[in-house]
Amino acid sequence: MTHFDLAIIGTGSGNSLVTPDFDDKRVAVIEEGLFGGTCLNVGCIPTKMFVYAAEVADTIRGSATYGVDSTLDGVRWRDIRDRIFGRIDPIEAGGRDYRVNGPNTTAYLGHAEFVGPRELRVQVGDHVDEVTADRIVIATGAHSVVPEAISQSGVPFHTSDTIMRIDELPSSIVILGGGFIASEFAHVFSALGVDVRVVTRGARMLRKEDERISAEFTALADRQWDVHLSAEVVGAKSSAGEVALELASGELVSAELLLVATGRRPNTERLGLGKAGIATESDGRVTVDEFGRTNVPGVWSLGDASSPYQLKHVANHEARVVAHNLVHPDDLQAFDHRFVPSAVFTHPQIASVGMTEAAARESGADVTVKVQEFGGTAYGWAMEDTTSIFKVVADRRTKLILGAHVMGPMASTLIQPIIQAMSFGQTAPEVARGQYWIHPALAEVVENALLGLEFD
Repeated sequence: MTHFDLAIIGTGSGNSLVTPDFDDKRVAVIEEGLFGGTCLNVGCIPTKMFVYAAEVADTIRGSATYGVDSTLDGVRWRDIRDRIFGRIDPIEAGGRDYRVNGPNTTAYLGHAEFVGPRELRVQVGDHVDEVTADRIVIATGAHSVVPEAISQSGVPFHTSDTIMRIDELPSSIVILGGGFIASEFAHVFSALGVDVRVVTRGARMLRKEDERISAEFTALADRQWDVHLSAEVVGAKSSAGEVALELASGELVSAELLLVATGRRPNTERLGLGKAGIATESDGRVTVDEFGRTNVPGVWSLGDASSPYQLKHVANHEARVVAHNLVHPDDLQAFDHRFVPSAVFTHPQIASVGMTEAAARESGADVTVKVQEFGGTAYGWAMEDTTSIFKVVADRRTKLILGAHVMGPMASTLIQPIIQAMSFGQTAPEVARGQYWIHPALAEVVENALLGLEFD
């Protein structure tokens, strides 16, 4: 049995906990998968690199609108893929080597399971190590969820973990799901020339977004892809080189490949949390307080393993907070989850922060709303934009911004001034008139949305 000052399970955002404060301490880092976590290997970074290639392809196809004649001669999938993972895989390997051979850490390349409050059993191949630690951090991330109708059918399928590594582009793909993962991959594959069919049980795509954004995006998605809404999948079968989803309506939706994108679940089921007495939520997340502490003294958690927000920027924030708290137990910092933004890198791009209009009205606030079309600004006019919108929700009495919801080019960038305003308590008029807005930059969409709000 080996004892450590700190043991970290998971090497996504948890990897950043090994700060200089632990230079004279013994630290165990435990990882059974790829170093760097979801974001580096199968999430944010590779998907957005694919999205960028998709945007280039879409730009070429749409260039005639602006009087520029061009043709897309072809898509070299393997070159796109290898450019991406040719950069990512060495980073993963380097992170692994640094923890294995670097100073101050002992790396266990296997699966950890609690056998007591601060006791772990680590399976590394056929070898078992017993580890104890003064403090343990659970940062195990999440994994893709596969419905039983698919998993029990025996048909071949991909998840976001595997789809980016395929050797050839299929002629067609059916994507099961209507959330952000499904929407992003639908954009990537359709832009690269694949016939995309989307099957989702919801009445709208991205149904967790503001209702107007969700409704208008669904309409645009239906123009780009073959979208099946309110569809219940009861089975699946494969034949003649295709996979077919069987819907409750009796319809079959077939394609060469099947991508299952129906959500992600915390990697906590195999951790033996019950043996340590660690409490969990109904969805499997580790229960933590505002400081990242579990109910068991000395055990902490962060990121997708415990957070209600499966977002890398949230996991990084929580890691910074927990890193501080591990070293400064008498000066604990709390997580700041007041204004958590998110973005969906689909086509068109989506971004949001704060309350939806419906949630704001349900809260009892005296709500004022402005929806600004991109095409109503000079740059939007130059883009010939007819579908993009910037929606702001505010409190008529306090003039504080309650939320913002964007659909259109660069949505994830345009929303940042609103995130800043909400975080620092700036009112909508202060943001709109307390600074210059470059003309004719696209950011005037934000300015005009704020100016369009009606206050007492």
